[in-house]
Order: sequence, then structure tokens, then C-alpha cells
Amino acid sequence: MAAQIYVGVQSGIGNIKSDVNGTTQGHELGGALKVGYIYSLTNHIGVGTGVEFSQYKQDVTLRNSSATLSNFEVDPSTSAFIYSINTSNYKEKQTLHAIQIPLFLQYKTNINKGIDFNFRAGAKYFLPVKYKIEAAANNVNGAAYYPDVNLTIDNLPEYGFGGQSNYSATGEYQTKSIVMSMFELGFTFDMGKKNALYAAMFLENGYGSILDQDRDESYIGYNPTSVTDREANGLYSTDKNAKIRPVAFGVTLGWDFK
Repeated sequence: MAAQIYVGVQSGIGNIKSDVNGTTQGHELGGALKVGYIYSLTNHIGVGTGVEFSQYKQDVTLRNSSATLSNFEVDPSTSAFIYSINTSNYKEKQTLHAIQIPLFLQYKTNINKGIDFNFRAGAKYFLPVKYKIEAAANNVNGAAYYPDVNLTIDNLPEYGFGGQSNYSATGEYQTKSIVMSMFELGFTFDMGKKNALYAAMFLENGYGSILDQDRDESYIGYNPTSVTDREANGLYSTDKNAKIRPVAFGVTLGWDFK
């Protein structure tokens, strides 16, 4: 029985899953850097923990590129209105950085000289550090409808209503921590008395939502003084109750110090 320290990297498909209607996600490669410690309880069973820094990247678009999305806003005179946004070729690049703290059990058994089979299962505390948005569209049109007076305004730029070409802006989602499940299945190959190479497949799944906001917002914000400089709130901000959770699978490569 022996304790071990490990360092490693993960690479694979990282997806920030969403249940926001009308959106489509494109997957990109994600990854993580990890360092940890495994304490052996028996010859076959150990308990491990550590710290990991992970990155998820993806593009999000509207399934119907000509869709108009609306929400309630209040103008500077405190009059309530329905704010409608229509865009052309809207694309949102999302980048999520997070710190993960795993706690897992490891089962290990020797299958050949210098080769061990490993299975790890447990949970991770997933703490988002920054969830950045880079939004762009060929055109953006914002219009207001005042139901009390049955009035529609779609061309009054000095009050924030009208069109804009070549829109681009950055923003950030507000987030909170969640718990993820984790599984790894792989092998260690002895590279000497004190070192071993670790190779495995991993699967991670988040529970709950990392989104933390108290009201629905327009994915492109309302600017009461201009049709330019409108904030990028992001498509996921249109539903404050949306379930936004990370899911990842791929390969892990590590180096164990016995």
C-alpha cells in the first residue's frame, strides 16, 4: 500500500448543455490541467482528491436565424414596454473557465507485470471562474411596444430603438457552483520504481445549473440613449430558470509519483 501524487491533462469534447428553446450549440475541444493525491486504503482501494483547472468553449446560435425574441423593459420615464430584438447571423462564442475539486474512490488491480487496471468514480465541486460571451451579428434591430397606448416604436435611435449594422460586444454570464459526477477507466504503466504513466477515458456530468440570475433579459441589452453600445447579455440570459450544465468526455493522460 502506498500513497501517490499525480499530475495530468484531460482533453475531449466539452459541452455546456442548455434547455433554452430555439438555441443550437456547436461543440469544440475542451480540456483541463489536474494535480492530486491518492491515499491507498488497501492494496486495491484508494481515495483521491486534488484540484483541476478546466476550459469549455462553444458557439451558440439561434435555430431560427430570423426569430424575434421579446422581454419586458422599463424606459427612463419608468414606462414599461415590450422590447423585441431581431438579428441577422447572430453568433455567440462562449468560453467557460472553472476550478474543479474532485473526491473519488479508485479501484486498482494488477493485470500484467508493470500494468495495472484502474477505475475511478466520484464527484467534483465545480466552481465557475468566468463565463465569457463574445457576440456578433450582421444586423440588430430593436423595437418597443407600449401596450398601454398601443404604440410601436422601431426607428428612434436617440431612445435606443432602431437598427445597427456589424454588431459586436462582449459580456459575461453570472454563475454559481454545482456538483458533477466523474468516472475514469484506464491503465497505469510502470516507468520505474517510483513513476508510472496513466492513460484513461473519462466522463463527467453536471447536476443543477451554473446560471445565476434573478430575471429574464434580452440577449442583446436595451440602451436607452442609443442603438449602439448595447450589452451582450447572451442567449442563455433569456430564461432565468434555464438549466445550464457542463458535460465532458475524452481522454486523460497523467504521471504518477509513487
